Amino acid sequence: MRVKLAYGRHGLDVELPAQTEVILPGLIAGLPDEGQAIRAALGHPIDSPPLADLAKPGHRVVIVHTDITRATPNNRLLPVLLAELEEAGVRREDVTLINGLGTHRRQTELELRAMLGDAVVENYRCLQHSCFDDENLISLGVTALGHPVRVNRTYLEADVRILTGFIEPHFFAGFSGGPKAILPSLAGAESVYSNHGLAMIADPRATWGVTHGNPIWEEMKEVALMTRPTFLLNVALNSDHAITGVFAGDMLAAHAAGCEFVRECAMAAVAAPYDIVVTTNSGYPLDQNLYQSVKGMSAAAKVVKPGGAIIMAAGCEDGIPDHGRYAELLRRGETPQGVLDLVSQPGFEAQDQWQVQTQAQIQLHAAVYVYSEGLSDAQIKAALFEPCRSIEATVAHLVTVYGPGARICALPQGPQTIPYLTGQDAHD
Repeated sequence: MRVKLAYGRHGLDVELPAQTEVILPGLIAGLPDEGQAIRAALGHPIDSPPLADLAKPGHRVVIVHTDITRATPNNRLLPVLLAELEEAGVRREDVTLINGLGTHRRQTELELRAMLGDAVVENYRCLQHSCFDDENLISLGVTALGHPVRVNRTYLEADVRILTGFIEPHFFAGFSGGPKAILPSLAGAESVYSNHGLAMIADPRATWGVTHGNPIWEEMKEVALMTRPTFLLNVALNSDHAITGVFAGDMLAAHAAGCEFVRECAMAAVAAPYDIVVTTNSGYPLDQNLYQSVKGMSAAAKVVKPGGAIIMAAGCEDGIPDHGRYAELLRRGETPQGVLDLVSQPGFEAQDQWQVQTQAQIQLHAAVYVYSEGLSDAQIKAALFEPCRSIEATVAHLVTVYGPGARICALPQGPQTIPYLTGQDAHD
């Protein structure tokens, strides 16, 4: 059967065996008028006064937006939000947009313009958060778990604090969006490291689709509430990146509504695990590097048999990447078990340790092959994966290993669909 995988900017057609089960997110059409839907949500929010009643002339307003590794349609979302503020009498010079980078790299000028649109970049103050900039981080004490909390000064000093983003299942935070706009997006490095620490990532509740009781999400919520966010604007997207739902208002209530909406179309029960799972990281921008693509592997790991195989198709036009410490930690660990031993050392703390920990846990469960035109075989091997230059040939080889009756699954949209075994709890 012919299956189109979400890969890079244009997709990838592959021919898979007839017995392959293809699991896709629920088909939801994009909203007929996105702008009108956003305006309606701003005017009739969930458990909150309308935005126009919260933002007044003279108020300093900060809007937090996601970075280039996320699919949030910032260039369609932010102009509507900014127009609403202008109609409420808020001056452009009183509005600051902050790119919530967490520990990610800064965006270039061209990337910012592509993300936000020329008009936004040219008419508004656009800042990029730095988790290492001590002068622009304010301490808020510690969380209930004793973890330190520092958050972006510009955000905290604003009169009106607006969080934006999009909601999708997340491999250790349950769902994206909501409080993730503060931690990790606007936090100090030490807050990210502790929230994404060894025990937190290893907790079985830190997984797809689980928020309540998930220690990572619970701490994200705690930190976000410390900062007293004024308003949330989150959206849901389909596989064409069209907006399917808009959720605005109180941070917790609006995010909860969005999570339930996404859960209905993203979570899919399957009867039994598979020998072979072909997956993606939902295409560009989500698969622009191998680091991000661990998410798609994690989705596949939910339903692959112990000792089975995962084939990841990811464009990786940004490479491994070169920034961050992901590649370095894999190199130091040398093997999946070596990586876990490295990050498990008492007192060990490093940027990107959460990603290599998750990767190693997956690889101790199943073999992982990577198909990527953006990476050489040497790069793929250095990242501890098996290179794959033909998905069809690799599947055919694996069928000889597992037998002609091998159970095969394809997740063409990667982590936009989260499969789980019947009997597993897919809810909070």
